[in-house]
Parts: sequence; structure tokens; C-alpha cells
Amino acid sequence: MKQLLIIFCLGIFFINCEAQPDPTNFSNEALKDTFITIEGKSLTLESILNTYKGQTILIDVWASWCRDCIVGLPDLKALQKEHSDVVYLFLSMDKTQKSWKNGIDKYKIDGAHYFMPSGWDSAFSEFVDLDWIPRYMIIDKDGHIKLFRAVKISDPKIKEHLK
Repeated sequence: MKQLLIIFCLGIFFINCEAQPDPTNFSNEALKDTFITIEGKSLTLESILNTYKGQTILIDVWASWCRDCIVGLPDLKALQKEHSDVVYLFLSMDKTQKSWKNGIDKYKIDGAHYFMPSGWDSAFSEFVDLDWIPRYMIIDKDGHIKLFRAVKISDPKIKEHLK
């Protein structure tokens, strides 16, 4: 009887843990989350995305202290050359705006830059289930999330979705 109960419980557990499909749109909470521009202006994710409406966007969640982020920069820069029509949107998880701006300059990162003042505790981070950086996402020209989770810029799914 005990064995049957254990098997039943495990079955229920695995059925409930079935993988959910990745979202194709941002939640309202994530869209209302605020980010800071280089100039110090506060904007919502929704207004940032609207700025690039009709364009393909590659989102790179990064930080200047993140070794994996920095190691991937040469491949990211090569991707920027190969896909120059794509908007490269960098969302920084740095602890301070000073370190964020210094990182952009130090590593000569071209693109649209925004600072995440709430960092790991933000509605955006919660929505994307941020557990690692770098984190890459692709937003298509219609504003839909085409690639929800990539942690390496060399992930073949990135190029696949940029075509």
C-alpha cells in the first residue's frame, strides 16, 4: 500500500511539473517596471519597447561585474556586425549607475542602454524568471517574445530567430 501511495504521489508531482510553454508577451507588471536611461530619465519597459516598435530587438541582461557577460562580448559584437538591422537593448543588473556607465565605456558596448534600479527584485526579473546572467531574449517586429531564454550569445537559437 505504501509503495502504491508513493508511486501515486510521484505521478502527481511529475504531471504538475510538466513544462509550461514560454510566454510570447510580457506581463503587465513587467511592462510597467521602470528602467533608467543613460541621461537619468526613468522609463517603463513598455515605453522602451514602443521606441523600437516594428524592429527586431535582442535584449541582453548583463552587468559589468559578470564574467560570463564580458566573455561573450566578442561574439555579441560579431553578431551586431552580422545583424546590424537589429536593435541591441542592454539591461544592466549593476549595483550602481556609476559602475554600469563605466562598464559600457570600458567594454565599448554599442546599443541602447538601460539600468534596472530594482535589479533581481524587479517585476521584469520575476517575469523572465531571471536566475542567471547574461540572459538573452529576442523580440520580433510585432513585439512578441520569440526567444525567451538563452544564456550564451553563441546559442544557435539566437541566430535562428534573428533571420
